[in-house]
Amino acid sequence: MSDPFEAARPRLTGRAYRIVGSFADADDVVQEAWLRWHAADQADIDNPDAWLNTVVSRLAIDRLRQRKRDEERYTGPWLPTPLVERTADPADVAELSDSMTSAFLIMLEELTPDERAAFLLADVFGDRYDSIAASMGRTPESCRQLASRARRKVRAAEQRRRDATAASNDVTRRFITALATGDEEAAVRCLAPDAVYVSDGGPDHRAARHPIHEPTRIVRLLMSLWRRWPDTWSFEPALVGGFPGIVIEMEQRVFSVTGVEVVDGRIVRITSIINPDKLATMDRPRDSLE
Repeated sequence: MSDPFEAARPRLTGRAYRIVGSFADADDVVQEAWLRWHAADQADIDNPDAWLNTVVSRLAIDRLRQRKRDEERYTGPWLPTPLVERTADPADVAELSDSMTSAFLIMLEELTPDERAAFLLADVFGDRYDSIAASMGRTPESCRQLASRARRKVRAAEQRRRDATAASNDVTRRFITALATGDEEAAVRCLAPDAVYVSDGGPDHRAARHPIHEPTRIVRLLMSLWRRWPDTWSFEPALVGGFPGIVIEMEQRVFSVTGVEVVDGRIVRITSIINPDKLATMDRPRDSLE
């Protein structure tokens, strides 16, 4: 007889990842749930899926609340770990589930931990409010209010971020080409006036400590970084959290992963992960989570 936990592991990992925004934390949450599952009297568990969903949700919410407290001591901006899929042409990759794209996860960062949890459990996972209340330690009505407030925030943000994939790929290619050839004017034209560059280097890696605004400043920073990269480094197109982007490697070790978000044909946001702890976990098979 198959183990209900192992059958549910990809789904549980996907649930934890969406709540905490980090593969490392999601894996820790699922491992802790595994320990609790095997310590429990499974004969008394009438609905294993519901039991596992509740345990993973509780653990992930606790981890999210702790992570939000830890961010106050984090060096520089904190970015969710994106799901990276490598391909010769990002347009060839099947579209990610909307709830696993970097745009969606970044939007969720604007919510409080409890808003985020209530919204995900209700709207993404379809949990009942009595179940959500049990996971969050709140009343069903307060969870309903949290989800409603989060829903309004997310819908407003989604309206600002919609764009066609083909246009995104085209402007990304033009932007990267301009950086590689040193064409500053062409690179600046690819950026929206309110574009922002955000890099997450963690505590042990040099990165911009604050988001960089203004197209000219962004382009000059990226061109300066580009000129420092050795010729032995390789650049590979990839789908980064649902966005077109690139993976930079040296001697088969990933140095950074960058995704480009486009709205109305111009780049509005560039996100780079340089934190080696996050790079170690982001390049994983799609079927490892649902």
